[in-house]
Amino acid sequence: MERKILLRLLTLLSAILFFVHTATAQTPAITYPRITGYVAILHPIVTFGNGGAHVNFNGAYTAGLPTGINIWKSPTIGFSMEIVPFIRAADGTSKMNNLLIHPGLLLGLGKGFTLINRAAFETNGRYGITTVINKVIVKKKDHSYFISMPIPARFGNDHPSTIGIGLQFGISF
Repeated sequence: MERKILLRLLTLLSAILFFVHTATAQTPAITYPRITGYVAILHPIVTFGNGGAHVNFNGAYTAGLPTGINIWKSPTIGFSMEIVPFIRAADGTSKMNNLLIHPGLLLGLGKGFTLINRAAFETNGRYGITTVINKVIVKKKDHSYFISMPIPARFGNDHPSTIGIGLQFGISF
């Protein structure tokens, strides 16, 4: 059952990423280096580990609130620094249960796509890497809306290694 849910979510995300038509407007030439900021909401969907698959909405709900700054050296390469507090809601209560420090390398792929490779350092003692596929879906004069698919791999803190898939929506400015 969880495999069917995962396949449906991946199919939906793939359709969104590859078939969304980016709204384009005439924009002036961009000069580099260029600094942009963003805010988003991150929904971890499923995490695979030693105990099988864990779906986020099963028994508890966790969401991240990424905030970051991107420094673009050129249209194809840049640096990003992201901070992500995670909120967990279960049994009628909620709390911040983790803070992720997430520096990374931006690789502009063209047509609104960016590949982001991040190091991951969590306050719960875990560390790892996160690969992110990002797509600008609406580009305006002074801001853009984007969708991302982060794929986090985590290790350490005497826990089994895990890999997951998430869905992120945000606005950059």
